[in-house]
Amino acid sequence: MELTRKKMVMAFETARDCGPYDELPVLVEDRDPQLHLSRNDRPQPFYLICSRDTLLAQLAGTATLHMEYSPVRYHRLEPGDVAYVPAGTPTRLVPDGESVNLRYKALHAGLEGVAWFCEACGQEVHRVEFDTETSIPQEEYWNACEAFNADAELRRCGNCGTVHALVDLTGIRWQEVADAIRASS
Repeated sequence: MELTRKKMVMAFETARDCGPYDELPVLVEDRDPQLHLSRNDRPQPFYLICSRDTLLAQLAGTATLHMEYSPVRYHRLEPGDVAYVPAGTPTRLVPDGESVNLRYKALHAGLEGVAWFCEACGQEVHRVEFDTETSIPQEEYWNACEAFNADAELRRCGNCGTVHALVDLTGIRWQEVADAIRASS
């Protein structure tokens, strides 16, 4: 995969080569905010947590953006909708079919994290945080999911004892995207 960043992006054309939750940065490296493009066909494997405010723009398809620790529990997204995500709010995108979205993140995004919540009782099961200044988020997503899958205790809810299902990483290209980001820097 070759990462080509531009001052202006043809989102739908670029999305043809995107995979689920790639969070592919598409603008030249010094642009703030930075745009991250994904084409999704399945529920996001975790809740994403950003330490700075973000926006999620739905370009194609429909989806539900689930939110934790927020008075707003979800947003229905249709093409043209933009959802504001306050800093620290865990969100999980669940598309109804194939969808394309852009995530607007600060150029210096700070801390990010991924978390899983119990489907039985809603309690947070496990969380991993990292600094985007020293880590490539896509690589951290992959590492967090691999560790979560490898340890049943990480998947066990401390509140009700339910064990979270393994994260299906089929078709996820995070390591490939991370390698392309590293090569372009």
